[in-house]
Amino acid sequence: MGTHPKGDALITDNRVNQKTLGQWIAAHPDCLGSNVREVFQDQLPFLFKVLSVRLALSIQAHPDKALAKKLHAQFPQHYPDDNHKPEMAIALTPFRGLCGFRPISEIVGFLQGIPEFRALIGQDAAQQLESSTEDPSKEVEQKKALQHCFTCMMQSSKKEFAEQLNLLVQRVTQQVQRGEDVSYCIGSLLLKLHSQFPGDIGCFAIYFLNVVTLQPGEAMYLGANEPHAYLEGDCVECMACSDNTVRAGLTPKFIDVDTLCAMLTYIPAPAADKLFTPSPVSGDPYALLYNPPVPDFSVIKIEVPSSVSQYLVAPLDSASILLLVRGQASSQGSHESLSLRPGTVLFISANESITLSVEPSHNLLLFRACCVL
Repeated sequence: MGTHPKGDALITDNRVNQKTLGQWIAAHPDCLGSNVREVFQDQLPFLFKVLSVRLALSIQAHPDKALAKKLHAQFPQHYPDDNHKPEMAIALTPFRGLCGFRPISEIVGFLQGIPEFRALIGQDAAQQLESSTEDPSKEVEQKKALQHCFTCMMQSSKKEFAEQLNLLVQRVTQQVQRGEDVSYCIGSLLLKLHSQFPGDIGCFAIYFLNVVTLQPGEAMYLGANEPHAYLEGDCVECMACSDNTVRAGLTPKFIDVDTLCAMLTYIPAPAADKLFTPSPVSGDPYALLYNPPVPDFSVIKIEVPSSVSQYLVAPLDSASILLLVRGQASSQGSHESLSLRPGTVLFISANESITLSVEPSHNLLLFRACCVL
């Protein structure tokens, strides 16, 4: 068992171009000292992070292992390893993001209700997608039509999409000034993204992708080739050990539009389907397990009421990282007693248990990243 060397600064360290506040807790080489990094990388196949999103993060997706190997071999300067990067976000506050493609009917509704969006996509592609809704059983045709529409948007020229975006923003701004309802075009989000990334093609992505709002404790899992973006809020994030991100909007970083358009799933689904539901942990009434369909990582949320004086952090077959988000406690284990407060991180070896003595003033909220074998 050991504390993370930067545990006290988890919520305050500005890591990404002043756009997000957060801190890696696991084996990310940018923040750990060499000794700790070697220990973590030897025992943990995942990265664990506290993330506070103040400005939107990029429209992106992560490759599966086969594509990661190909991209790394061809463009190592942009894709620095050959691993996949599935990830999961669990909300600490109301947390908003884009996740997966909307149902086709919703996208068609935007094409028919927002003339600037339709002009950018083009009449032929828009009609192809509209026609695909006539027979919902033809999933292959729908996916092809959706891919064609999305690709038309993402590959449009800078001049073309900037012109249509400016027209839309001007029109929606005037409607807001007149006190009109702009929910038909998700106007408030459109204007917010445009204020953060003026003239960026990613502003139009809200008409293709689900806008998902997670409440504290709710989660979304992002598998390979799933389009997404984090918009605002605080979360804990866990992912496989990789830096492979294919970006195409809402970012000043390297973008790879062709790769993104070719790799995506193009599976339309309602926003509600993007919520990832945890399951109870047997024998522990205070724990919930978020166990995604990959072997790289799982996360256990632990919420201990103030009426409980002691809590046993049970041993696991894998090493794990324990983060205290709320409350105070002291630990008793095979090492020295430690005082835990918000932001404290403990590294727990495989098959090691810890007893926490809970301070009675607040409920404890902890997250434990691990591998459930």
